[in-house]
Formats: sequence, structure tokens, C-alpha cells
Amino acid sequence: MTTPQASAPLSPWRATILTLYPEMFPGHLGLSLAGDALARGAWSLEARNIRDHGIGRHRAVDDTPAGGGAGMVLRCDVLAAAIDAAAPAGDPRPRLLMSPRGRPLTQSRVRALSEGPGVIVVCGRFEGVDERVIAGRALEEVSIGDYVLSGGEPAALVLLDACVRLLPGTMGKHASGVEESFESGGLEYPHYTRPREWEGREIPEVLTGGNHAAIARWRAAESARLTRERRPDLLATDRDS
Repeated sequence: MTTPQASAPLSPWRATILTLYPEMFPGHLGLSLAGDALARGAWSLEARNIRDHGIGRHRAVDDTPAGGGAGMVLRCDVLAAAIDAAAPAGDPRPRLLMSPRGRPLTQSRVRALSEGPGVIVVCGRFEGVDERVIAGRALEEVSIGDYVLSGGEPAALVLLDACVRLLPGTMGKHASGVEESFESGGLEYPHYTRPREWEGREIPEVLTGGNHAAIARWRAAESARLTRERRPDLLATDRDS
């Protein structure tokens, strides 16, 4: 009689961060649901210091921009060495560079990343990163908004937060992840809880009547209303897709 073999455990979702400030991680991701998932081994986080691959006695990582200009630029040879050490040949994870000129991060991209093996995230500093390493190491530039941060670390934490919360078992209810803003292409409907009346404002009657079909219709209508009022660009995107 053949004894059935136990299936191999699934590999955890792996995040590797390349940064000049590894002490900034895990940050808030070490707390609450993401922290619980990290402690359980549902995902893993490694923050590696780019300066370990710096040049010379002082571990220099930057130099003046070619053609002149203000600030400094992260060297291509230093960053390439850091990437190669963190992600040897055959590592299937996408290589992301947090950058204000990157493509905007969307919920659909987050979901795709969360369903993969993990991510390698490069956090830029100074005026930017030598363009040659972006091409030479196939970095995908990702932006979290039309503004500039002092470095890529806060943006990396945002990206990881968005991905980790979608990993199986991180959130208590699956519905918590599918009924939120952007998951259906629009903004989420309003929420209410007890008390039923507060400072003269009452919970909409439809939510207290127990008619689930009516509640679903109300929520869909409210979602559409809020999207029209606050993010009409999402409706335009939906029409064009």
C-alpha cells in the first residue's frame, strides 16, 4: 500500500527591498493584519542596503549628473550590483522602481502582483537613478501619485501594503477585498454602523430594513453617484476599456 505524500507547502510571497535606509522596513507593515501575516510566514520581507555595494572606502553610491545640474544621481554600477546580489538569474519576481515618472499604480496591477511570487522593489534617492540601469536590469517604474517624495521608501511601503492585504488569509473576510473602491472600477459606497441616529443624522432606512436586494441596489447606486461626483475619470477609463 502506497502512503500518499503530503503536498509541498506553498512558498510565501516574497518582497525584497533595495534601499539606502533598510531600517525604514517593515514600518507599519510589522503591525496589524500585515504584521500578523508576516509573523505567520504568509509573506516575507528582506530589506537590503544598496550601500553594501558602494564604491571605495566611503561606500559611495552616487555621483554628479552628466551634463551638469543640481543634486546627485544613484550610480548604475552600484545599483546593478545590488540588484544582481538580491535577485540572481532565474528569479521570477518583477523588478519595480518607485518613481514619480512611472505608470500609476492601480488596483488591477496590485492584484496581479499579489497573485505572483512577490516583488523586488528599488527605492530611489537623490535626483534619480542612472537611466542605464533601468534598461539594463529591466526595471518597471511605478508611481503612487503625481507628487514627489524624498525617497522611494514611503512609496514602496504603500505598494507592499496594497499587495499584502490581498494575500490569502491576511484579511478576515474575502468580501472585504472585493467590495472596495477601485475593485469594481468605481468608488466604494458609504458605510454606517451604530448608533442608528447621531447628531440628527440617521442611517439610511434601506440599510435597516433587511431587504438585501434593495440594499445591493442602494449600494450600487451610491457607488455610481460618488464615482460621478469625485472621480469621473474612472468612468471615462471604463468607457474606453
